[in-house]
Amino acid sequence: MTQKKVAIVIPCRNEEHYIERCLLSLLQQSYPISQISIIVVDGFSTDKTREKIIQLQHRYSQILLLNNSNKTTPYALNLGICYASDADYIMILGAHAELEKDYIVKAVELLNNNDAIACVGGVLLNISENSTTEVISAAMSSVFGVGSAHFRTGLNEGFVDTVAFGMYRRQVFDAVGLFDEELIRNQDDEFNFRLIKSGFRIFLSRQLRARYYVRTSWKKLIRQFYQYGYWKVYVNRKHRTITTVRQLVPFMFVLYLLLLFCCLIFLPQFWYLAIMPLNLYLLIAFIISFGYYTNIADNIRLIITFLLMHVSYGWGYAVGIFDFYILNKSMQKTDEKLSR
Repeated sequence: MTQKKVAIVIPCRNEEHYIERCLLSLLQQSYPISQISIIVVDGFSTDKTREKIIQLQHRYSQILLLNNSNKTTPYALNLGICYASDADYIMILGAHAELEKDYIVKAVELLNNNDAIACVGGVLLNISENSTTEVISAAMSSVFGVGSAHFRTGLNEGFVDTVAFGMYRRQVFDAVGLFDEELIRNQDDEFNFRLIKSGFRIFLSRQLRARYYVRTSWKKLIRQFYQYGYWKVYVNRKHRTITTVRQLVPFMFVLYLLLLFCCLIFLPQFWYLAIMPLNLYLLIAFIISFGYYTNIADNIRLIITFLLMHVSYGWGYAVGIFDFYILNKSMQKTDEKLSR
């Protein structure tokens, strides 16, 4: 049987600390290297990212470097997909990820053996680089932190609503179209929503594992989750529906915190009742933290991380509602960044 051709599209910008490890993890796959093409779409990096890519290009003809003039992720993905015209399967990958050696061969096997699967993805194993990324990794792999995002928790295998770094059949893009270039975040979630709406299915396999380097600071984490929440509203408006129920939970939590603040000012006699949900939230977070740490200082840092993720996502969602529904704003050019 002829081996399927696999193209891997990687959007990047200023990823000098990660891009080489990412590319080497692809070049060292157990799948025949002759059947793999790696398309890196760079948004005019100002660090040593391009230099590292070019160095590897001299050794491996499988690597193609393209320029991303728009400097946005969906534009980079679409450019790479268009260049992968001869591929049977197309995978999208982040520069902060590294695939385990058998990832591609197992993903191709799943697609080859099950016609019901249009896209397959695996579980993210969060990698820690310092004490802050350690607690961020713990929070992002917890059900309490990310809800039913199974590709992060790895708890369930089967058909899901989305995956990270999916490998798609080529004909999916012919039927569904490309990634929405108006989006700065959530472009993969939005694409997968259209995919399922068109009758295709996405499969999450726990056999597929990718290592993923999380944000290195709370500040970057806040920005990431704020953008997730903000752009999720834009997707909702575009499709005139709520794409997933879990997106509403952080928003409701932020609404509750705002109501709690108002209650403490205008109805202080009811503060002991109003604060009970917050106490319950903190109690659950504290109990869960003991599954990761045994000292109070680290427990507190993990609880703070949970709060930052939930509040920043919920606040982004609230601002998105105000901007996209009340003010009827369109996409802002100042938000177009391909960065972490």
